[in-house]
Amino acid sequence: MQLKDVKVIVTGAARGMGAHFAQRLSEAGAQVAAGDIDEAALDALPPGVHKRKLDVRREGEVAEFAAWAREAMGGLNALVNNAGIIRDGLLVRKDRTTGEIKKMTAEDWRAVLDVNLTGATFMVREVVALMLATEARPGVVVNMSSISRLGNKGQSNYVATKAAMAANTLTWAREFAPHGIRVVAVAPGMVETPMTQGMHQKARDALVAAIPVGRIGLPEDIWLAVKFAIECEYVNGRTLEIDGGLTMT
Repeated sequence: MQLKDVKVIVTGAARGMGAHFAQRLSEAGAQVAAGDIDEAALDALPPGVHKRKLDVRREGEVAEFAAWAREAMGGLNALVNNAGIIRDGLLVRKDRTTGEIKKMTAEDWRAVLDVNLTGATFMVREVVALMLATEARPGVVVNMSSISRLGNKGQSNYVATKAAMAANTLTWAREFAPHGIRVVAVAPGMVETPMTQGMHQKARDALVAAIPVGRIGLPEDIWLAVKFAIECEYVNGRTLEIDGGLTMT
């Protein structure tokens, strides 16, 4: 697919990687419908981008957004499924001072699954349904996974969602291939975003030191993988690890 022919929804588009993806797609000539729960922050995106509030946790809102995007762009043939949150913490820990046993709350578990997995699944379901109904071919879905899907201390909830997205990428690729729709996942390593900027400096420094290329990733690094996933019509059902070589260590 050539980017100039792409009519794409980008979720989680108000800031960080999502905002970068929306901007770069628009610059390349794609039509972009950007959604995020932070409606005000969407205003910083380029004027040519279609913008609307989107809470992916709400099934009806996802369906309405997808239908609006198709109407606004005169079609729909791509999704960059980027919306995500973190609520990090050990599943169970013992306080060293008080001896108190503390557990991850049900609220923190559900919040991450609701956005990163259930909401992302709602998006794929509604977008692909519209692609099938309108016979938009070829079509492509790009899911955001993470190298954390391999297991990462303090991220039981996040790991569960990103592992599931990688597995479902393969599942959906098999389901949708007969209809001319590809599904690819991108699994970033540590990337410079508002999310990672909030990390404790000592933990951040230790992670950066472990990256073989010697630096933290940039949104542009991940964009190049998203661009490849959209443009290369021979990649399907794969999870592309963009991590500076971190997982090979």
